[in-house]
Amino acid sequence: MSEQILIREDIGPVTRLTMNSPGSLNALSDRMLACLKDEFTGLMADTGQRVVVLRGNGKAFCAGHDLKEMQAKRQDKDKGTRAMQDLFSRCTEVMLMIPRLPQPVIAQVHGIATAAGCQLVASCDLAIADHDTRFGVNGVNIGLFCSTPMVALSRNIPRKHAFEMLTTGRFVYAARAVELGLINRAVDAGTLEARTLELAETIAGKLGSAVRIGKRAFYEQLEQPIDAAYAHTGAVMVENMLDDDTAEGIAAFLEKRDPAWTQ
Repeated sequence: MSEQILIREDIGPVTRLTMNSPGSLNALSDRMLACLKDEFTGLMADTGQRVVVLRGNGKAFCAGHDLKEMQAKRQDKDKGTRAMQDLFSRCTEVMLMIPRLPQPVIAQVHGIATAAGCQLVASCDLAIADHDTRFGVNGVNIGLFCSTPMVALSRNIPRKHAFEMLTTGRFVYAARAVELGLINRAVDAGTLEARTLELAETIAGKLGSAVRIGKRAFYEQLEQPIDAAYAHTGAVMVENMLDDDTAEGIAAFLEKRDPAWTQ
């Protein structure tokens, strides 16, 4: 039996997904993308799990697409055109599932996060990395501009900095990634797992229905003009206020006690 390429562990309400292909630096191979899609699909309807942590085994978080697989597709009659179209379509589908998951997704990053691996970090809701982590959209160095990773990156960091990374292929370390807004914080390598789990458990301790409603509204309002965004989030606030658990949470706050939530 082949080795499990994506490992799932449920730590109470926190689900930890570990990309387990250290020999390829956890490249987003066809198999890895399929496994990520399967797990994300299952989590879509899983209200028991409150937060997802995504991390990589071995020396790196994720080095991007599997270049050996991509090169092999060139042997097809159409020189790999259909295969490449399918690959980027499936990768896009996986990236778009992350903001659509009801659970906040935290990237726990170490080593390197390059090309589509950097795209994966940028697609997550939150990210924590150790200080020595390097981030890059460095495909230009081998003649392949990181056009699809650019979509997520340019929606995370200022456009001129994104364009510089894309056109120079240079790496940035975690401290700079914090400054740019690509990750939330940089921590010592020895504390990365604990600090990530601490954040996950903090979020998991909140009212699950409120976080689910809030995450959905967060991404919906970002795509709207400001007046439409206020109208939309006002309706979301009403929906949230009418939740029985929200009523209990407010009552508990006013009565200076812990809430007795049902979910």
